[in-house]
Amino acid sequence: MSEAVALPREHTKFSDLLILTKVRLNALVVFTTAGGYWLGSSSGVDPIQLLLACVGTALVASGAAAMNQVSEREIDRLMHRTRRRPIPGGRMGVAEGSAIGIGLALAGFALLALTAGWLPTLVAAVTLVSYVLVYTPLKRHTSLATVVGAVPGALPPVIGWAAARGSIASPEPWALFLIMFIWQLPHFLAIAWMFREDYARAGLPMLPVVDKHGALTGRQAVLWAATVIPMSELPFLLGLSNRVYAMGALVIGVLQLVVAVRFALDRSREHARGLFLATITYLPLLWLLMAFGR
Repeated sequence: MSEAVALPREHTKFSDLLILTKVRLNALVVFTTAGGYWLGSSSGVDPIQLLLACVGTALVASGAAAMNQVSEREIDRLMHRTRRRPIPGGRMGVAEGSAIGIGLALAGFALLALTAGWLPTLVAAVTLVSYVLVYTPLKRHTSLATVVGAVPGALPPVIGWAAARGSIASPEPWALFLIMFIWQLPHFLAIAWMFREDYARAGLPMLPVVDKHGALTGRQAVLWAATVIPMSELPFLLGLSNRVYAMGALVIGVLQLVVAVRFALDRSREHARGLFLATITYLPLLWLLMAFGR
């Protein structure tokens, strides 16, 4: 999930820190971690433990975001939407960015280990490694990196579940993982289509870059938007949520699919933005339905 934080008119050290750590994007990480914890709490929610799990996960995610920007600083300089980030913009050095990233990640691991245990810490470590050491370098070589990048983006609810339940050896947390994993794919495709010239300028072989006319991109968006509909019914089938959730998930899933079909038929920037907005509306609605239907 690569949407940049909106840039302020004047840069300050604090605003640069917010951009470096992708605070807006990581709000979604916290939200889905909390959702996983809420659904995994079989004997009532401990608000302190929930808060600490979310803070620990947010620290790890922020550290990963900073390390990602350190690694991609040369690519970021080539793209209009990222060239004013702190490191490519020359307002922050590589050593400083690296120190912030490593420090935040270590703080997050320590907090999770001390308050939630080894399992959520391990899942958080897999999240960071898969994002920074696998997805980030792979982006330079293949459009399939998008699929790989969906793995770390889908793990936060598993961290929350592990913190609440102490185990992920059941289908429920992996159903949440699957929903998050598949949801990201049309979301990524919409972003990549909107900024395909930027990605091409940086030499990143995103699908909308190599798929010049966009027919495959459109079909992929429809495929994944359709696939998330049956996947979203898994929480109901596994007893995590009720029939109200099941009906609501079906309705918003079909609406998202309609927007994806519209994009596939007319691959304008306007329709790509419509799909992007549909995906970022769909996800919180789905999780709220799940939480209230628990």
